[in-house]
Amino acid sequence: MENKIIVSAKINAGAKKVWDYYTIPFHIMNWNYADPSWHCPRAENDLKIGGTYKARMEAKDASYGFDFEAVYVQIIDKKEFTYQFGGREANVRFANIKEQTEVTILFDPETENPIEMQRAGWQAILNNFKKYVETN
Repeated sequence: MENKIIVSAKINAGAKKVWDYYTIPFHIMNWNYADPSWHCPRAENDLKIGGTYKARMEAKDASYGFDFEAVYVQIIDKKEFTYQFGGREANVRFANIKEQTEVTILFDPETENPIEMQRAGWQAILNNFKKYVETN
């Protein structure tokens, strides 16, 4: 798709910590949700070309949930990666800016929800990631 959605956050931490917290399943389970009423009870990450990323996101009251699964198609260690999921693609970039790391995600929108709703959801997850990294 040509109309990618972009979200980003500047995180007060070094690139290695930010990369590790974004890619290690233990950490993923602690930030991978958009709202405090949700959680991520499971995550797996085989960070290699052709490897899979899997995460379960669900409401804490178990009223709703879904599994997210993607396959890595490009990886530049500690700098960026691209994965494909459901006919869509996302690219995640990690840029060192002095003592901060900027994480930028470009992703293909889906067709069921408004663009702004999708942007807000992905941004909320990224904001949750930022908070987790900066407080741990």
